[in-house]
Amino acid sequence: METLEDKKKRTRRIVAGLRKAFPDVKCSLGYENPLQLLIATILSAQCTDERVNAVTPALFARYRTAQDFADAPVEEIEGFIRSTGFFRNKAKNIQACCERLAREHGGEVPREMEALTRLAGVGRKTANVVLGNAFGIASGVVVDTHVRRISNRLGLTRHQDPEKIEQDLAGLIPKKDWVDFSHLLIHHGRRTCDARRPDCPACPISKDCPSNGKY
Repeated sequence: METLEDKKKRTRRIVAGLRKAFPDVKCSLGYENPLQLLIATILSAQCTDERVNAVTPALFARYRTAQDFADAPVEEIEGFIRSTGFFRNKAKNIQACCERLAREHGGEVPREMEALTRLAGVGRKTANVVLGNAFGIASGVVVDTHVRRISNRLGLTRHQDPEKIEQDLAGLIPKKDWVDFSHLLIHHGRRTCDARRPDCPACPISKDCPSNGKY
């Protein structure tokens, strides 16, 4: 039976293997500043990053500040983001979020988890994305559908609840790797570890995956 210390060592090997396979890994959402990343991450809920990246250039050209979003007719925001799905709720959250940013934070995106999660449409996952990628603050591990699926497949957690998965991963992964880990798993899931047909022969971390029968 694998001990906790053995699992930590295996996790470090997994991180190293994925870093070697994807040396230029980074957030796949397009953004130029923390506000843009915050808006893009809100839009990414139940939507592909590719679709978000298709709509944000026009959106960010029209609205440049939190006050711009706060002052815009919500129907106008909806028009820009319609193809991302759940556009009415997303537009409402974006406007409410930006109203609070303008009112309480001088239009700036805060650098604290508690302040971020008080914003409309912002949960722990979104806050982790913003803190890690916009500010370089390792506040936790981002858990999306790829991370949930592959971390279970790798035997790093047995949970389905994102917060419990995050707790498990944070206990296994060195803090310096928290920000990049989700990007590494997302790239791995898209390139190799497909949900239905994982390409195990091409997998760079196959020796540390339970699929090989060792764990």
